[in-house]
Amino acid sequence: MAHFEKLHNWNLSPTEAVALQRELASQVVLQPLDISKIETVAGVDISFNKFSETIYAGIVVLKFPTLEIVETSGIVSETKFPYIPGLLSFREIPALLAAWEKLENTPDVLICDGQGRAHPRRFGVACHAGILTGKPSIGCAKSVLVGKFDEPPVARGNWSPMIHREEEIGAALRTKNNVAPVYVSPGHLIDSKTSIEILLRCDGGYRVPEPTRQAHLFVNELRQNAQ
Repeated sequence: MAHFEKLHNWNLSPTEAVALQRELASQVVLQPLDISKIETVAGVDISFNKFSETIYAGIVVLKFPTLEIVETSGIVSETKFPYIPGLLSFREIPALLAAWEKLENTPDVLICDGQGRAHPRRFGVACHAGILTGKPSIGCAKSVLVGKFDEPPVARGNWSPMIHREEEIGAALRTKNNVAPVYVSPGHLIDSKTSIEILLRCDGGYRVPEPTRQAHLFVNELRQNAQ
């Protein structure tokens, strides 16, 4: 069973959630990570209708760097927290933690379909997940929440820094030739450079890295089977 820290309760108002993000953001550690020691990575994804209280959370653990699926864990849960951009982790993470506790194989790195430091308060879902699980975590989003960047050259592997309030918060990374970039930002216990290196090694031939692509497929299947 994978464990996590119970650092706070989830019965919070949006105002209290914002204050907690600011507090926990100071605990985020950005540092290089030795990729040679990584044996497993996990893709993390959530599916929900913004007007529904039902949440479908999934974690897919893969071998690294071969990307063979080791284990999946999913949960269907309910949330009372409203849909508010910038506060999605308070809606999503309780369900993810329930799926996390069911894992038999604790992954070495988490890759979240969402933001890490590329967040107005520097505390996106990848930061929150990393702080609670104590695992290195990466945010890999398909859209920008905050930050400006120059378009990177169109060949796979090119990237350009994302800047917000004069701070580098992540990177726009080209994961496939002539395809729109993904937006990478470190969550916890990792830095941008290592995050980019890991995501480029998690190549399944698609724009989205293979761990989060598999997690997306898994939660969609979970949602379909529950209906």
